[in-house]
Amino acid sequence: MEDYQNKLFPYAYNILGSADDAKDAIQEILIKYQNVNQAVQNEMGYLVRSVINESINLKKKRQLGLSDALWLPEPIATDAADEQIDSSAIISYSMMVLLEKLSPKERAVFILKEAFGYSHKEIGLVLEMTLENSRKLLSRGRSRLRTLKSGVSIDHAKVPKAYLQRYVESIRNGDIKNLEQMLSEDIMVSADGGDEIQVVRELTHGLKAAVKLLLYVFKTYQQKNRIIVTEVNHQPALLYYQDEVLVNCQIFQIEERKIVQIHAQLAPNKLKALRSAVNP
Repeated sequence: MEDYQNKLFPYAYNILGSADDAKDAIQEILIKYQNVNQAVQNEMGYLVRSVINESINLKKKRQLGLSDALWLPEPIATDAADEQIDSSAIISYSMMVLLEKLSPKERAVFILKEAFGYSHKEIGLVLEMTLENSRKLLSRGRSRLRTLKSGVSIDHAKVPKAYLQRYVESIRNGDIKNLEQMLSEDIMVSADGGDEIQVVRELTHGLKAAVKLLLYVFKTYQQKNRIIVTEVNHQPALLYYQDEVLVNCQIFQIEERKIVQIHAQLAPNKLKALRSAVNP
């Protein structure tokens, strides 16, 4: 069953944006599967279909319970992930953020098509819908994503670690000029502290405001932190450790040598997977 859990994880996580919720959805289906009396010819196909639909239903419940506070997905370490899990199927973090704007079914269709290469016929069988409905949901989802941010891709483009090391040095030294050269004019900085951590600001737009915020946060909260450059959801990231405890994960979207987005995940319950996967 462990082999099934690892294979099913990318399907559930990409829909839910939470490692714990993904594991719960998979566990629920595996328990039900053990009680199935009739023989199943295609076990993996049956489990994938069941997990995806369980994840869609759980996502709907989670969305109903969300407050007005900014919600960011739980980051997954893709350079230090469990070798049994197909990390190549994990969607980029910036795309995960955008997918929160879609309905659970739009999200599922988009993920099955773009991340797993399903045909509309296969999507229809999994989600119990017609080919036409699958096409409409995909078209609607793509249209909404283009409106939100055309530059974000599902693809995994590598960025040299030296680039983020330069960013860290600029922050440490208070080098405003170098920092402004690295950030785009329309940069967006977002932060999720969950129910436990009060962030300085959830959303910040624009170069000047972002530089001011980043320097203030570093000087006030991060000067004594140990910082590690890593990869999260196939994007460059910084991990901040305070007394050997991971307290912040910053994920960077970089386009044409400019940082266009920084997503900061500070919610303790959304850093658990990283804590267990990455050795400080």
